[in-house]
Formats: sequence, C-alpha cells, structure tokens
Amino acid sequence: MTCAVFLWSLSTVITPYIASSLTLLIICRMLLGLGEGIGLPTVFNIFAHAVPVEERSRAFGYLVASGTAGQTVAALICPHLPWPWMFYVFGSLGLIWVLLWLVVYVDIPNPGLEDLPLVFPKVTNVNVRWIEFISHWSLWAIYIAHFAMNWTNYIIMQWLPTYLSRNLGADQKDVSLTALPYLINSLCGIASGHFADSLVSRKWTVLSVRRLMTCIGLMGPGVFLLCFNAVNNLLAAVVFVSISMGLCACNSAGHLSNHADVAPNHAGVTFAISNTIATIPGILCGPVTAELVTQSHGRWFPVFVLAGCVNFVGAVIYTSQSSASQAL
Repeated sequence: MTCAVFLWSLSTVITPYIASSLTLLIICRMLLGLGEGIGLPTVFNIFAHAVPVEERSRAFGYLVASGTAGQTVAALICPHLPWPWMFYVFGSLGLIWVLLWLVVYVDIPNPGLEDLPLVFPKVTNVNVRWIEFISHWSLWAIYIAHFAMNWTNYIIMQWLPTYLSRNLGADQKDVSLTALPYLINSLCGIASGHFADSLVSRKWTVLSVRRLMTCIGLMGPGVFLLCFNAVNNLLAAVVFVSISMGLCACNSAGHLSNHADVAPNHAGVTFAISNTIATIPGILCGPVTAELVTQSHGRWFPVFVLAGCVNFVGAVIYTSQSSASQAL
C-alpha cells in the first residue's frame, strides 16, 4: 500500500517538471497507472483480512464514498488553480498520507483460533492456480455485476454534460450541477453500508444482503436512467440522475464487498481481475454511445435502453449465480 500511494503521488508531483518531454511524461503517467492499479486491490486484501464480516459493508461503503468525494472535490478545486499546482497540491497530499500511514498503520498479529471465523479466512492455501480465478461462477457473478455497474457509471461520467447541454440547454454554470450526483453517491454509499451491516446483525445471511444490495445498485439505476431520458426539464434530469447514482452506491455493500466473502485470501487479485473487466465499458461506452446517437438521428433513448438492459442482465446473473461461501 505504501509503495502504491508513494508511486502515484510522486509521479503526480513531478509531472509539471517533466511535462516538456513527451517520453518522460508517458513514463510518468505509466508509473501513475501502476501505482493506482496496485492501490485498490491492496485495500481489498487488507479489508478481507482486517474487517469483520458484520462491519464489511460499511467499510467498503466508506472506501467507495471517499473515492467519489475525492473526485468531486478535485473537480471543483482544479479549475481555480494554475495547472502545475493541480499536480503539486494533490501529489503532496498523497506523500503526506504515506508518512501518516507509516506512523499509524500497525499490522494485525495472527489471532487465536476462536477469532478465525470472524475476521480471517478459514482456508489459508495461497497456492491457487490462475485458472481458478476464472473457474467459479460465484466470481464471474461479481465480475459481470462490476461490468454492468461501470457501464452506467461511464455513460454518466462521459456523456452527462454533453446530454444536458445539447438536449436540455444547460450552460456552463448549469453543467456544474453534474457534481451533485457524485455527492449523492458518496452519501448513499455510506448509508447503504450501515444498512447492509444492520441486516447482517439482524441475522440476515450475508448472501441475501449481498444480493439485495446488488439488485438495488443495478436495477435501480437502470430504471431511473430510463426515467431520466423521458424528462425535458434540467432540474428533474439532475434529480433523476442523482437518484440513479445514489442507488448505484449500494453496490459497495453488494458485489464489491463480496470479494472478501468468496476469496478472502485473494480478494486483491479477484478485484484486480474484476476491475480490469470493468474498465471495458470505459473503452466501449464512448464510441458505442456516439454511434447509437448518430444512427438514431440524435435520439438518446437507445443509449439509456442499452444501459438499462446491461444493468438488468447483470442483476439477474448476480442474483442467480452469486455466493457468500469461500471459493478460494
């Protein structure tokens, strides 16, 4: 974790200094991606070993909410900073975090046997073949749900400002309202985590909670995206997309938390695979959306129908194939 944050923070700080060299800039951005690629899987691995089952949903809720909040804060602050200071400020914050992490973090010692069912995985075999990570339907259910969630997220991230300005006449000031859905997403992520953990404490099975939260997190946004397309009022559109993003946050207590249930010894690896698959929508959403809008003569309805269908299929597959039993 230390190496991951240090790598992306340092590469951020030095970016303005090497920006004049294309080769060095590309290398720097590759190091940034490497650090970020290591970071989240490491967090998932730490959570799988250090967070009890009855607190796991809220832990992942706070994790995802913090990430969304950070993106929103950066989006609001950066336009008011000279471009080099964007890199200096946020890179320096990361380096300060590394120092605090080295001082504060203490590795958890091995517990007694009576604590194993609560925190640590029952099976501690680390010699798992790579084929095992794509051989279990319980893992594919997570991968597909993550893919479906990100399809909606990338549609909103890449196309919301364009849609609001072209279809609803939003100006530059109105487009700043696009920060609201992400704020709602953060708040709902925290609330959904506490709600899911309260269900576990009330003797709901972990599997039932994971399935419930994932269904809300996928089917809810699918429905509200269709509603979003039907409105022709800017405020109503922002409200609908905010509700969609709020419901999407429930996934943090659903399939995102499920990694630690299904593969507690390898949650970092399974999340890395899941996150890699879930970046495919980021590559496809742009050209697919552009093509659908073009072929439908400027209509966005096919775009939102496709997103809704992807979400519904993901919810059905996750509900039917997911598990909370340890597979790896």
